[in-house]
Amino acid sequence: MFFSSTEEVTPGSKSEPGPSSSTPASWQLNISGRADRVSSSVGSSGGYGNSRVPCESSQMFFSSTEEVTPGSKSEPGPSSSTPAQWQLNISGRADRVSSSVGTSVHSWSSCTPHLKATPALSHHGRTPQSDLNMTTSSSASASASASASASASSVIVAVVEGRGLARGEIGMASINMKCPELVLTQFADTGTYAKVITKLHNLMPLEILMPDTASVKGQGTKLFGLITENFQSVKFTAILRKYFNEKKGLEYIQQLCVPEFSTVLMEVQTKSAHTLFGVLNYTKTAGGERRLRSNILEPLLDVVTINSRLDTIEELLQNEELFFGLKNAIAHFLDIDELLSALVQVPKLETVPVAEAKITQIIKLKHILELVPSLKVMLQHSKTSLLEAYCSSLDDSRFNIILDQIKSLINDDTSYMKGSLTMRTQKCYAVRPNVSEFLDIARRAYTEVVDDIAGLVTQLGEKYSLPLRTSFSNTRGFFIQMRLEGGVLPGGKLPEEFIKVTRQKNNYGFTTVDLMKMNDHCEEALKDIFHMSYVVVSRLLSEVHEHIHCLYKLSDAVSMLDMLLSLAHACTVSDYVRPEFTDTLAIKQGRHPILERISGQQPISNNIYISEGSNFVIITGPNMSGKSTYLKQAALCQIMAQIGSFLPAEYASVRIADQIFTRIGVDDDFETNSSTFMVEMKEVSYIIHNVSKKSLIIIDELGRGTSPEEGIGICHSVCEFLINTKAFTLFATHFLELCQLQTLYPNVDNQHMQVQHVRAGDGSAEKVVYTYQLSQGHSEERNYGIKAAEMSNIPPDIIQEAKTIAAKISQKLWAKHYSDPATVKQKANYRLATRLLQTARNSRLDSESLRHYLKGLKKQYEAEIQNATELVEIEE
Repeated sequence: MFFSSTEEVTPGSKSEPGPSSSTPASWQLNISGRADRVSSSVGSSGGYGNSRVPCESSQMFFSSTEEVTPGSKSEPGPSSSTPAQWQLNISGRADRVSSSVGTSVHSWSSCTPHLKATPALSHHGRTPQSDLNMTTSSSASASASASASASASSVIVAVVEGRGLARGEIGMASINMKCPELVLTQFADTGTYAKVITKLHNLMPLEILMPDTASVKGQGTKLFGLITENFQSVKFTAILRKYFNEKKGLEYIQQLCVPEFSTVLMEVQTKSAHTLFGVLNYTKTAGGERRLRSNILEPLLDVVTINSRLDTIEELLQNEELFFGLKNAIAHFLDIDELLSALVQVPKLETVPVAEAKITQIIKLKHILELVPSLKVMLQHSKTSLLEAYCSSLDDSRFNIILDQIKSLINDDTSYMKGSLTMRTQKCYAVRPNVSEFLDIARRAYTEVVDDIAGLVTQLGEKYSLPLRTSFSNTRGFFIQMRLEGGVLPGGKLPEEFIKVTRQKNNYGFTTVDLMKMNDHCEEALKDIFHMSYVVVSRLLSEVHEHIHCLYKLSDAVSMLDMLLSLAHACTVSDYVRPEFTDTLAIKQGRHPILERISGQQPISNNIYISEGSNFVIITGPNMSGKSTYLKQAALCQIMAQIGSFLPAEYASVRIADQIFTRIGVDDDFETNSSTFMVEMKEVSYIIHNVSKKSLIIIDELGRGTSPEEGIGICHSVCEFLINTKAFTLFATHFLELCQLQTLYPNVDNQHMQVQHVRAGDGSAEKVVYTYQLSQGHSEERNYGIKAAEMSNIPPDIIQEAKTIAAKISQKLWAKHYSDPATVKQKANYRLATRLLQTARNSRLDSESLRHYLKGLKKQYEAEIQNATELVEIEE
């Protein structure tokens, strides 16, 4: 299943970027601090997303604005940032495009993304003519040009390409060392990487940083090859992939961001709670998180599978022991998919880091396999078919075979632990003693050095009467740490013997020359230990590979259980109900799941009812009355139901939708040279060509980008097409003329958002109170757009003139509005037939309740026929 709101546009597909005139200074936007310019989102066509970080003194602050090509006009300023401080990991997820910030406007069309920004003069307007012309030059001339300007260039650029689900997403961070500004960019690119090369030409980098996995370590990706070919004279540096870390990147933003621009963090923060994923995500493992995300993006279509998930969630909610037991068991699992990927890879070089990584992998594998029995015990007393199936899948002898093979060479008490020194010790003593005589000798040497280090620190503490203790970090090795409660050093300073001093509040860290030498001895001993342990572990892994396939089943079980536990947890946070699957979308007192999380209290609830008898619902109402929220609520509830989640409602019946189409929001598209109206037409065209009778369509406004007459005409014809498809459609509009479709088609239903008019006792102006409640019939409100304009302090004489003109137009319009008695009768017959058919298919009522329900249908039908008869008498 997929859901889309627009026809797909391949980024950069128009042509290769061509020559262009220089960018005028007036188009260089001021980036000196306009946090209010944070753009909402980048469309699905793959525009750029940027965050700019000017640096003042030794601090960086983030402001989200238009990208400006760093140049050299600004005064040189100091910069204390290092590459690891500002590299952000954008290798994660496709949904990250929707939280991108800002876009980049250049003077060529193939790279012109979404952004409506007012041109502003800026002291950063320094894009040279040669930069733009360079985009069409050959690689040889580009290299020559880059070489000539290398001395003037001061920009360092980091580039990373997404992996897995994020493949095709490019992340770029650039910093100008002469005018310290950090620009964070994320965008989608094609296989030719035209956008990447173009942006690099504009930046004229002094140095390019890329992950070692994409360059040296991984024998070079296509992107790496293109960059090195086009920028032969630019220095290239391979950086460890671990520095492209999302969590660390966000931490650096928090540390370096000036408080008044802290809103930028909201734009680069990807795992927002204000999404459906954020509302449902209580997963404990990386695999469970990935599975939940993939299910939201591609919900299920098979009712049997969905119901099996719902049965499991229901059992978890009813059996607290099972729920908390499984949650505790799952929480200890590591990322099995990542481990599997590492286990099946054969290293090209046998280096110390490779040896250490393989030892870590075997420890992780042992840790995971030791958790299987406890997970199997928790599942043994389950009653649902899905949990029973996973329990039987864990009853595989290969798990014990692998574990026995590991335990034959690895110590029983070796396990995966957090903490650098603890894990280092685990790796050092992982292999059992007496397996390798040389390994035992190397361990004794290592132990002696560690003991000598502890003795040295004790001696120094006694010598200077200071509270010293031994500490360890991966970067410094063993060093000395001291905490002073009073914060005052005895004698006012540290002894001269202590070097490389660091201080954080009352904590001091330092080392000595002797300790540094001991660290070197320790490292040498560790290299010997890891090398000899690697020989043993490699032999062990070759034996394990024969049975490794069972881990795929384990990965599937753990990720699925984690996702189901997460969905069950979401039910305990809010009052959710289990949906049933029929041929009708009927939700009683449904709530918007994200709005419920944001507000912290229960929002206004509304009913949703769409059936074969009324499959097209037109929703009218004033601005800000809640129409858009209601539409999104319907789509989110549909997705939740089809991933096997409970829904925020009192009752829910859902029809399986094969696709969800949305047309929401108004914006133009610079990249495809499309106006607001053309974007609407492309999106509607995509819906028309791909819709089926099982689809769910959400349309929030249509035809607003052209004249009212044409807009109404297009809306009317599109509505008639969708009415005949039998797809379930929610159509919000301000064109009240469309409400007359109910008199022409029996399967059209008019509904509106209610408002109340309140006038204070002092005779002041009338105020509009929004109830956010959905009611039958079209909206009776008139001139609500004018009332909204009145609230924005537009001059009274303009408002009064608008009311006069609108009254004349409305009088002509509603004079033509009437209901045809024959149509009313036809509609009554149609509704009765569809409801009887629906009752025959889905009814679970007992005989007495069914008889009572049918009597109600009869009374309703007689009332509608009576109404039609009265209309005939009135006309006569």
